[in-house]
Amino acid sequence: MQSCIKKESKIELALASIPLAAEPIFEIGNFTITNSMLNAYIAVAFFCLVAIVVTMRKSIIPKGIYNFIEMLIEFAISEIDKVTNDKIKTKKFLPLVATIFFFVLFSNWLGQLPGTGSIGIYELLHGELELVPLLRPATSDLNLTLGIAMIAIFTTHLAGMRQLGIFNHISKFLNFKGIFKSLKKGPMAIIVAIVEFFIGLIEIIGEFAKTLSLSLRLFGNIFAGEVLMTVMLGLFSYVLPIPFMFLEILVGIIQATVFAMLTLAFLVVATMGHGEEEHEEEHATAHA
Repeated sequence: MQSCIKKESKIELALASIPLAAEPIFEIGNFTITNSMLNAYIAVAFFCLVAIVVTMRKSIIPKGIYNFIEMLIEFAISEIDKVTNDKIKTKKFLPLVATIFFFVLFSNWLGQLPGTGSIGIYELLHGELELVPLLRPATSDLNLTLGIAMIAIFTTHLAGMRQLGIFNHISKFLNFKGIFKSLKKGPMAIIVAIVEFFIGLIEIIGEFAKTLSLSLRLFGNIFAGEVLMTVMLGLFSYVLPIPFMFLEILVGIIQATVFAMLTLAFLVVATMGHGEEEHEEEHATAHA
């Protein structure tokens, strides 16, 4: 009975030590560095290092790690091409979609490194001595996931304006063009144009909803995984958490894929003409 009470108290203390917001570690001037930012910087440094090594040792016949990187790029191109059905668009969308996928995936997996969430410094918070971990999964911070989502959605609009023209792209949301054209076609056409104009305003709200949906989905799943691992470690520190660690690795792959493929679907829809959007959105979402 006492052991059960002790375990429950340990779990409660562990859960209480996982705040929703990332904890600050140190400051550079007025700029605060949090533990989730450190994980993000590690991911950025890793990919920068990989890029430098790959570009410095280019060869006609790739060997070793270069074969693996080439295989990853070819796989990404083939998967993106299944959604776009357009080689030109695939090459345009590849940098953003692949960068989001690999960054989110690597950030998710960094959370499984030993010491993440458990090695830190003790600070006096709210009148109690609490452990502030030095590292925290970057994607368990809503600030980061929201930032990635904003970049993704903003890029879809840039791609749409580049593909269709600024005025045609804006007309999807503020359809003044349709109202002016309807003035020559009679009362019924004017009513339809006004209805389409208000639908466009709803589409603007939908863009904000896309951003929140992308960010909250990734944040919620990764943060929930951290809570689950904390509970398992609180119950038993050996063997029991191992299956859940593999589960978190799988969740990391799934969430990175979902985020990247939804971004790709939004890019495809944004670069389609008004009449093609509905069909193409169904096609892109089905593959995503």
